[in-house]
Amino acid sequence: MFHKEGQKIIIITFLMAVALILLAQFYIGLEWLRLVIQITVFVLLILVLQFFRNPRRHVIPNFDEILAPVDGKVVAIEEVFEPEYFKDKRRQVSIFMSPLNVHVTRYAASGTITYSKYHPGKYLVAWHPKSSTENERTTVVLHTPKFGEVGYRQIAGAVARRIVNYAEEGEQVTQGQDAGFIKFGSRVDLLLPLDCDVAVILNQKVVGSKTCIAAVRNIDD
Repeated sequence: MFHKEGQKIIIITFLMAVALILLAQFYIGLEWLRLVIQITVFVLLILVLQFFRNPRRHVIPNFDEILAPVDGKVVAIEEVFEPEYFKDKRRQVSIFMSPLNVHVTRYAASGTITYSKYHPGKYLVAWHPKSSTENERTTVVLHTPKFGEVGYRQIAGAVARRIVNYAEEGEQVTQGQDAGFIKFGSRVDLLLPLDCDVAVILNQKVVGSKTCIAAVRNIDD
């Protein structure tokens, strides 16, 4: 299954691939060169199809957990001051997505969207410390029953050149629901309350809508 954001690119890439393979077949006399061109074009087509894949994730909404919004690797867990919306300290968990990861963004929790804003910006590499505040990005905040307000940012990287964000203020959303897409390499920052228990560690690989990122702190802790 492929994400709707990739339909146009997939069709164009498929038609170009077929055309190049046929042109090579009829107009390239050297057999080894013809095979190299055809194999290269086929591999590129497979990579595009892989990038826009959208695997089904069965989610039973859980108000006590924040799930990973994307597939990738945890590259930062730190306390930061968030100046845009919260204007206080937050626990930031950053997940980097390589071009080989699934790039669908899914809602990490169920709740009501209280804030959604797009920011144009630079295209620093996604793991750069300043990418959270200087790169092209969207900021979204959800009001949840157990965690209060939880934010996340979709951040464009050096390769990603388009962020798709479906969040609209006032909308009720469900954990695991499709929240958007980032094309070709990127990062997502979760902005969590300080009193939650982070359940991941640095360099851990996470799976969107499956891996628990944080849980409600036990009152006895």
